[in-house]
Amino acid sequence: MLRELALGLLVFYFIRFVSAIDNDFAHCNCDEEGFWSIPNILEYQRVSDFLIAIAYFSIPIELLYFVSCSNVPFKWVLLQFIAFIVLCGLTHLLNAWTYNGRQSFQLMLSLTIAKFLTALVSCATAITLLTLFPLILKVKVRELFLRQNVLELDQEVGMMKIQKEASWHVRMLTREIRKSLDKHTILYTTLVELSKTLDLHNCAVWMPNEDRAEMNLTHELKSSSSRNYLRSIPINDPDVLEIRESERVTILSPESALGSASSGESGESGAVAAIRMPMLRVSNFKGGTPQLVDTHYAILVLVLPVMDSRGWSHHEMEIVEVVADQVAVALSHAAVLEESQLMREKLCEQNRALQQAKKNAMMASQARHSFQKVMSHGMRRPMHTILGLLSMFQENLSFKQSLIVDTMAKTSYVLCTLINDVMEMSAKDNGRFPLEMRPFQLHSMIKEASCLAECLCMYKGFSFEVDVQSSLPNQVIGDERRAFQVILHMVGYLLSTYNGMGTVIFRAISESGYEGQDDRLQGIWRSNVPDEYVSIKFEFEISEGSSRPGGLVSLMHYAGGRHNNDEIKKGLSFSICKKIVQMMQGNIWISMNPVDFAESMTLVLRFQILPSIGRSMHLPGNNLEQPNSNSQFRGLRVIVADDDNVNRTVTNKLLEKLGCQVTAVSSGFECLSALSDAENSFKIVVLDLHMPEMDGFEVAMRIRKFHSPNWPLIIALTASAEDHVWERCLQMGMNGLIRKPVLLQGMADELRRVLQ
Repeated sequence: MLRELALGLLVFYFIRFVSAIDNDFAHCNCDEEGFWSIPNILEYQRVSDFLIAIAYFSIPIELLYFVSCSNVPFKWVLLQFIAFIVLCGLTHLLNAWTYNGRQSFQLMLSLTIAKFLTALVSCATAITLLTLFPLILKVKVRELFLRQNVLELDQEVGMMKIQKEASWHVRMLTREIRKSLDKHTILYTTLVELSKTLDLHNCAVWMPNEDRAEMNLTHELKSSSSRNYLRSIPINDPDVLEIRESERVTILSPESALGSASSGESGESGAVAAIRMPMLRVSNFKGGTPQLVDTHYAILVLVLPVMDSRGWSHHEMEIVEVVADQVAVALSHAAVLEESQLMREKLCEQNRALQQAKKNAMMASQARHSFQKVMSHGMRRPMHTILGLLSMFQENLSFKQSLIVDTMAKTSYVLCTLINDVMEMSAKDNGRFPLEMRPFQLHSMIKEASCLAECLCMYKGFSFEVDVQSSLPNQVIGDERRAFQVILHMVGYLLSTYNGMGTVIFRAISESGYEGQDDRLQGIWRSNVPDEYVSIKFEFEISEGSSRPGGLVSLMHYAGGRHNNDEIKKGLSFSICKKIVQMMQGNIWISMNPVDFAESMTLVLRFQILPSIGRSMHLPGNNLEQPNSNSQFRGLRVIVADDDNVNRTVTNKLLEKLGCQVTAVSSGFECLSALSDAENSFKIVVLDLHMPEMDGFEVAMRIRKFHSPNWPLIIALTASAEDHVWERCLQMGMNGLIRKPVLLQGMADELRRVLQ
C-alpha cells in the first residue's frame, strides 16, 4: 500500500515539473544561447537515447537465467520479450544518430527496419501473452492455494506449539504426581501443580463416602473455615451424575452447588470445570470382566479466578483430561502398593505364626520324644525286668505264695499295658490303641482281681466280700489285661474317696441273669448282643459305715442315679479307663447315694464265649507256669545282644535256667565279633532290635551275609506291639520274635518252635 502511494506521488511531481518547464519555455526567448535552446535539447535527447539503449541491452543478460529455468511456454515468451527489448534498445541507439544534422539514407532505413521489427515483436509478444493468461491465472490460483496452505500450516504449527507446551505441562505434572505413591500426597500435588500451570483460583477433590450415598470434600487447595461451608453433596446431584457419566471435562453452570462448594472461602469464582477420576481398587485387577466391576469415581473440580474473564480453552481441557488419567493411574498404583503392603504384613504375620507353630510343634515333638524315652527307660524296662524275674519264682511255692506271685505278675502286666497304652497314644496322637483279644480264663481273672482288691481293702481298713455268679462261662475271648486294669481302677477309685470302716462288696454276674433298676437303662444295648457273646457285669459297692473326707469335691449324676465321668473329679487314669471300656464296647458308670456320695461303680463288658471243644488257655510268652521239659535246651549255645544291662542279665538268667550256655554282649559290633570267632559256634542269637549304633536288623543282615555256611538261628527281642515288626524280621532273615516282657515259658516256647 505504501509502495503504490509513493509511486503515485512521484508521477504527480514529475508531471508538475514538466508543466512548469513548459510554461517557462513558452515565456522565454528561444535563442540559441539559452539553456533551453533547441541544440541543447537535442543533445540531451541523444544522450538519453544512448543511456536507454545501454539499459535495454543489459536486461536480456539477466533474463537469460530465467529462460534456462522456465518451461516451454514461458521460455518462448521470455525469448520474445528479450528480442523486443533488444530491438527497443537498437531503435534508441539508431535514433541517437539522427540528431546530428542531416541523416543518411542508410541510417533512416536501419531506423525504419528496427522500428518495424520492434513493432512486429511487440505484437507477437502481446498475442503470446494472451495465450498465457490461462496459465497465469492457474499460477495465480495455485498461488492462492499455496497461500491458504501456508496459513493452514501456520495454524497447525501453532497448534503443535500449543500441544507441545501442553505436553510439557503434562509431563511436568506427571513427574510431580508420580514422585510419591501415597494417595493423599498424589492428590495434594495434583492440586498444587494444576493451580500453578493453569493459574487457577482453587482446586478440590470430592470422593464418595463409605456407603456411597454422598460426595465428600476431602482435598482442597484453599480451604474454608466457615461453618456454613458445604462439604458434602448428595451423589444423585444432577451435576455429579453428569460428571460421572462423561469421560470429558464438564463445564459447570454458575448456579452449580458443586462449583460453589469448590470455590474456596470467598465463595466467588470464575468458570468452573470438573472431571471424574476412576478410583480403582485391587479387586479390579484380580480377573473378571471389567464391565461387571462396580467402579467408583472421584471428582476433580477446577475453578478459574473471578477477576479473569477468560474461559476454559480446548488445550487447557485436554491438559486436565490427561492429568486426570495420570492421577487415576497413580492412585491405582498407590492402591496396589497399599494392598501389597497389607498383604506382605499379613504374610509376615502368618509366617511368624507358622514359625511359632513350627517351634511349638518341634518342642511338643521333643517333649513327646523325651516323655516316651522316660516312660520306656524309667518305667517299661523295669517292669519287664520284674516280670521276667517273677516268671522264675514258680518252683517249690506254696499255694498262698503262688497266688501272691501270680497277683504281682498280673498287676505288673496291668501296669505294663497301661504304660504301653500311654506311649501308643502319645506316639499316634489319635487317642486310640489296639486291643489284645486273646482267650483267657474268666474265673482265674476274677479270682486274681478279688485277691488284689482284698489286699487293697485291708490296707485301707475295709472288709471285703465277693459275690460271683457260679454260672459264668470260664473260657472267653477278650482283652484280659485291660479288663483287669479297669477293675483295679474301680476299686482304687472308690477306696480313694472314702475313709473309715466299711465293707466293699465285689460282684460279678451275667447281665442275662440279673435284672435290676440300673439294668433297664442297658436293655437296648443288651438286646443287640449275639448268642455267642456274654455280657458280664462287674460291680464294686461300699456298704454302710463309711464317711466322706472334707476336701472331696461333689460328684455328678449319670442318667438318674448314675453320674457321668466327665463331671467327676478324676485323673488321667480314669479317662483312659473310660476310653478302654468304650473301645471294648462296654460301659462304666458311678452310682450315687442320696447324699451325693459315690456308692458304687459298675462295669459292663462283652466277651466272646469259646466253644467247649478245643479250649486252650496256653498263651505264648505270657504264661508264668514252669515249662514241663527243658531237656532239649541243655548245652544249647546262645549269644544274647542287648544294650540294657538289667534286661541283658534277666534274659541271661532265663536262658541259663532253661539249661542253655549263654554268652552276653552289649552291642551289635561285639555280637558280630563273637560270631566271627571260629572257636564260637552259637546255635541261637538273641538280638534286641533297638540297640544304639547298630540295631538288631542290621546285625541280622550282616550275620546272614557273612555266615551263610553255618547260619545261626536268630530270635528278636522287642517292646513294640506293632504288627509290621514281624514282617520286617522275616525280611531280614530272622527266625523268631519275642515281645517284651520276656518270660520263662515264653522264651522256652519260642526256642522250641525255632529249633523245630
